[in-house]
This record gives sequence, structure tokens and C-alpha cells, in this order.
Amino acid sequence: MPVRQLPEQVVNRIAAGEVVERPASVVKELVENAIDAGASRIDVFTDGGGRRRIGITDDGGGMTARDLSLAVERHATSKLDDEDLLQIRTLGFRGEALPSIGSVARLAITTRHAGEPHAWALNVEGGDKSEIMPAALAHGTRVEVNDLFYATPARLKFLKTDRTEAEAIREVVRRLAMARPEIAFTLAGEERAPVTWAAALPGVAGRLTRLGDILGAEFRSHALEVHAEREGVVVAGYAAAPALTKANALGQYLFVNGRPVRDKLILGAVRGAYADYLPRDRHPVLALFVTLDPREVDANVHPAKTEVRFRNAGLVRALIVHGLKEGLAREGRRTAANSGESALSSFRPAFTPRPASWDWRASPSAPVAPMPSFDGSAVPAFTERAQAAFDVGAPSADVRIESQPVSDLVDRPLGAARTQIHETYIVSQTRDGLIIVDQHAAHERIVYERLKASLAENGVQRQILLIPEIVEMDEATVERLLERSEELASFGLAIESFGPGAVAVRETPSLLGKTNAGGLLRDLSEHMAEWDEALPLERRLMHVAATMACHGSVRAGRRLRPEEMNALLREMEETPNSGQCNHGRPTYVELKLSDVEKLFGRR
Repeated sequence: MPVRQLPEQVVNRIAAGEVVERPASVVKELVENAIDAGASRIDVFTDGGGRRRIGITDDGGGMTARDLSLAVERHATSKLDDEDLLQIRTLGFRGEALPSIGSVARLAITTRHAGEPHAWALNVEGGDKSEIMPAALAHGTRVEVNDLFYATPARLKFLKTDRTEAEAIREVVRRLAMARPEIAFTLAGEERAPVTWAAALPGVAGRLTRLGDILGAEFRSHALEVHAEREGVVVAGYAAAPALTKANALGQYLFVNGRPVRDKLILGAVRGAYADYLPRDRHPVLALFVTLDPREVDANVHPAKTEVRFRNAGLVRALIVHGLKEGLAREGRRTAANSGESALSSFRPAFTPRPASWDWRASPSAPVAPMPSFDGSAVPAFTERAQAAFDVGAPSADVRIESQPVSDLVDRPLGAARTQIHETYIVSQTRDGLIIVDQHAAHERIVYERLKASLAENGVQRQILLIPEIVEMDEATVERLLERSEELASFGLAIESFGPGAVAVRETPSLLGKTNAGGLLRDLSEHMAEWDEALPLERRLMHVAATMACHGSVRAGRRLRPEEMNALLREMEETPNSGQCNHGRPTYVELKLSDVEKLFGRR
């Protein structure tokens, strides 16, 4: 078959395959055009999940008749002053969206420029352009897309249900609304009730207001401000405290120069920053905005412009990690659990109100014989013998009520220890409430932060075992451990081969004290099996530190003396990020006295 030039209509439909994947793609392109036109209000209406109709109305600058005629031609744009693709300061720049949409749908554009006496209208159906006609419109632009993919019926088979497509449109508008809090957005359609996000004030406060409107009040209450800047690159935004998480990464919104993107580099940096705070199966909720010189980022690497490429990717990643870690450290003890809300929500009334006609004689607890008369001594029902059934033993450890906590301890953030229950939880008293501490989780965080500090300063102190401990494992596990022996040695864990299927442990970190070397090595080997060479050395070392901290901390089931409990509380107050252990679990729960009074109906 000879080579031939494809007709313009076919070329447009091929381009539409890249630009117009689904109705949400159309909404994205048209809303971006409205933003670039300087709109302060954008209204989006859809019907049939965008398949039957999409309508976008804005109050932007509008177009003249000449510009309108050119706008639906291939590669015609007003957004590039010259041919420099490294100075892109707008969301759109290729000039492909309108001709691509017009080649697969019925497109109608009505627009009015401030310098025109009236509005102009233009229709494009299946790639065929009509004549420009006068029309009525006060200002701005109105774009309507009807019967999407009618010219390419095969594409309709790949669309999902109307509800699914409508949700995809909603997500696109949400992302663009987050990026531009100064613009008012309205999203309406047959599939949903109208949603309006009012224009917010410029600056940090306005950004948080818009994020709270979109992500919910829970995000606003847990939001931590993030800001880092270096060499002309600024990372700003808000991240939720470690307690507000999701089961997937869909709650992570990333923007580069105002453009919503999904960048693996940024997502990896977010995972690295939260590595010390969250369990492996949980993901943070955040919205980060990266601003830098357009010459330092290439936005022309993806057909839908959803990916970017940074010239100095290492700097961007380092700034994101630094900004997030700084914000998290600033609110180190702030978790959802210690606010008491999650703890209080698990309480349920232990009784149901009795009906007004309740007769105590019909109760199963009614006495079967007359009660003996009171003769000055306690009745048998209240004797010590009868009460013996309620004796469940004394607390694991107790700080006697006679020895009232010293005033300055009660005024400390974590209060004064009062007792230990189930040999696992420490109960402390504060000036306005009580705190329940998980002793293992709390000490695990303390040991972990000590290991990191020692590694950063002068290395982890070691203790030489008088008799090396021999740990037997399968040969593959032994090889895996020996390959990482240098990394383990940096944390004070010295191992060497002891024949096939065995490892000799000669030194352990002194911070861990007496530890079970066999259990520690087995846990380390399981974690190493999940690593790959792409995982940065720093992340691998932190995994090692986290596993060692878990083995070297106070275990649940260990009885503590009062002075030990208070010492643990004081260390928690001085330790960064002590609100959760390095697996992401909360280390303590705080209940205000007012919350307890509500539980008992005193408020």
C-alpha cells in the first residue's frame, strides 16, 4: 500500500483519540480554556454523564469573530506569544482541544469580546465548520458539546455508565477548583444536585477554605500547613495529620504551576515523608502546590498534560519531603485518637430507657421472698461474701491516691501517671482530663527517634555479645541478610555467615538492651524481601531502625513502677512525633473532663 497524506478530518479524529478519551477529558480542556481566558466564574452542566450534553459557561475575556474562526482550526492558539515551549504559563497551549472535540461531536461556541458590538456563534459537527453568525450573549463564552462520539460510534462502547462518567467529571472539576480558589465554580447535571464553590480570598487562608469546601470539614480540622522554598522552587499546601488517612492514594492532590498532575516523583516523595507515620496499607490526604520557573519543568510530555518532567527532580523531591516532615514534626502529637473523638464515638449507651408503664414486679430481678428488715447491720446482699464475685484483682501498678501527683506533673502535656491496667496501658491525670497511653507503642517511637538521632550524629553505639548468638534460617534468607550486612552494621547489628543456613550475631545496638536476636533478624529479613534496588538507602535504613525499635521497646505485659511510668511520659513529651508509633498507630488517647461528663450525662 503506497504512502498517502491523510485527510484533515481523519487527522482530527486521530488527535481526538489522544485528547478526548472520555467526557471528563472534554470538561477538563474546556474549563482550562475558561481559566486561561481570565474567568472569575465557571459553570459546568452535564447530561447523561457528559455523553448527551456538556455545557461550559464563563465570564472570561471572550473572542472576536476572527479569533473564533481560528480557534477551531488545528494548532491555533492564543496562549503562546512565541514558539518557545519552555515558557508555558497557561494550562493549554497546543490548540488541539476544540478541533478534536468538534471532529467527534456537535460543538457550538457562543462568545463575546469586550471590543465587539455583539456576540458571535459558530457550530462544528463531525469536523464540518459552519459560518460565523451574530448571537446574543452578555459577556464571556458559552461552549456546548452534544452527542459526544456520535461521529465515532465505536468509542461509545468503551464508555462506562452515566454515573461513573459523571463522577469522573466531578473529580476533574474538583481538581481544577482546588488549583484556582479565586474562581467560583458551579457543577450541575441530571446525575447530581448542583454544587457551588464560592470564590475564596487569595492567599493561604483562601486556599484552605477552598480545600475544606471540597475535601470536607474533617480535612480542614486536621490540616497542617506545608511550606518549603529553595532555589526558586516553592512547595506549599496542606497535609492532613497522620490520623486522617485513606486506603488508597486518591486523596493526594498535586499541582505544578497551577496544573493538576499525577507525578510518580511527587507521589514517591509523599510516601517517603509519611513513612514514619503511617501503616503500609494507609495513604495520607493532602494537596500540594509546586511553583517554579516554567523553564524548569516540561509540561509537554503527555497528550493530556497530566504528567510533567522536572529539570532538577532531586530538588523538588527533597523540598516536598522536607516541607511535609517539618509540618508533621510541628504537630507531632496531633492524631485523631488523642483528640478523643474516635474514642468517644466507640462508646455506646449501656442501657435503654424504660417504658413509662414499666412494672418492677414483672422484672426478673424482683425478689422472690420478703426482704429482711434492717436491724442496723448490712443486709446479706451487701456483705463481703456476696461482693466477692466483683473482685477482679488490683491494678497492675498503682500510684496511690494518697500520694497526690505533684502540681507541675499534672500541668504537663501528658500529665501524671496514676495507674497501669492490663500491664499494657498507663492511665495519667491532667489538669482537665485523663490520658491512656499504650506503653509499647509509645516506647517504640522513643527508641526509633533515638536510633535515628544516633545514626545522624556519630553512629549507633554497639554492645559486643559475650557469646555470639547463632540464628538458623533458610539459605535464601541468610543470603538476603548478608547482602545488607553493611546497612545493618550502621545500626550496630554485626552479623556474619556461620555456615549454610545460619548467621552469627556478634554485636547488637546498645539502645535495645537485651533483645531476641533471632526474632529481630527474622523480621528484618521479611521486610528486606519487599525491598528493591530502587528504594533509596535512607528509606531502607529507616525500615531497619523501625524494626529494631519494635524489638527494643517496652513490651505489652510488662509491669511498670510508678517512676517508670512517669519517666516514659516525660520522654514522650520530649520526643518528636510521639503522637503515633512508627507503624502509624496512636500512642495515646486523651479524654477531656468535659467529654467524660458528657458520657455520664453531666453536660
